Amino acid sequence: MIVEGDSFPSFSLPDENGKIVSSDDLRGKSAVIYFYPKDDTTGCTAEACEFRDTLPGIDGVTILGVSPDNPRSHRKFVDKYSLNFTLLADTEQALCKAAGVWAEKSMYGKKYMGVERSTFVLDGDGKVVKVFRKVKPQGHAAEVKAIVESLGR
Repeated sequence: MIVEGDSFPSFSLPDENGKIVSSDDLRGKSAVIYFYPKDDTTGCTAEACEFRDTLPGIDGVTILGVSPDNPRSHRKFVDKYSLNFTLLADTEQALCKAAGVWAEKSMYGKKYMGVERSTFVLDGDGKVVKVFRKVKPQGHAAEVKAIVESLGR
């Protein structure tokens, strides 16, 4: 499990356009990497729209949303809600597992594996400065913004 002070795992994943984005692309930039269960669902849409509206005003911060959905699903989600940041398709759950967010969940008494909604704030060296786990979508972007602003880029 990743904790504050750890290096964030390396990754190389396709975005909503099929372009490969890697952890190397983040060097020298602060980043917010948030994991969410599924495109265009109630909680995930609320969270994405709050990130859309709250964080892009902060210069020099890269925002990446990650879910197991494929690039085509991400493209529809981006277009439908005018999202102004990149979504990464972790269809094999490799980054989800490396980040420790692929977990057993339960719904209506059934257990299954899925994404535990989590956010990682990284400094320009790829170090984790803040971890948010079991995130509630509403109001989360404001919490993240406060941490990002405190980094003093």
